[in-house]
Amino acid sequence: MTTTDLTTSGITPAAERPVPFWALRAARALPLLALPVCLWRLPFGFGFRMGMDMPREDLPLWVTVPYVLALSLLSEAFALLCSGLVRPWGERVPGWLVVAAGTVAGGAFTALTVQWVLTTFELAGFHDVGFVNGWWRALATVVSGLFVLWGPLILALTYSYRRRRRHARLPDPTVSG
Repeated sequence: MTTTDLTTSGITPAAERPVPFWALRAARALPLLALPVCLWRLPFGFGFRMGMDMPREDLPLWVTVPYVLALSLLSEAFALLCSGLVRPWGERVPGWLVVAAGTVAGGAFTALTVQWVLTTFELAGFHDVGFVNGWWRALATVVSGLFVLWGPLILALTYSYRRRRRHARLPDPTVSG
């Protein structure tokens, strides 16, 4: 069914629904919010503790380097995949699947956010790992604090996607049938 067929049948295609400006900005920001955390992680693969006051693990580099590199690449890939919530190619996938995946991912990242807040600010008995000085702690807090925005942004983008897709399938009252 083409766009013309959809329009004449009284259904507005989802791609024709405007994406809110804030959603475009948020989707573009997700990879940039993930980048500092991804870069922060890389030295851990080589055994550098980034100022954390903890013993070095005795894992071989052939294990730690690929693990940390893969985790960072997957984080960025996922952040880029979230742009499908505002791009036309993201509307070719069944809407229920996109909404389910976005809700689960956004909820999981939001749950991690709660843990981060409790740990970073040492609330409710949670404790953060020690740092050798305040500068390392401040840097870790800023870098990981950006990542905290992921969950709520994914949930907001998913909600916006769902609203556009739901309204896109409503019959057009101007077309008589």
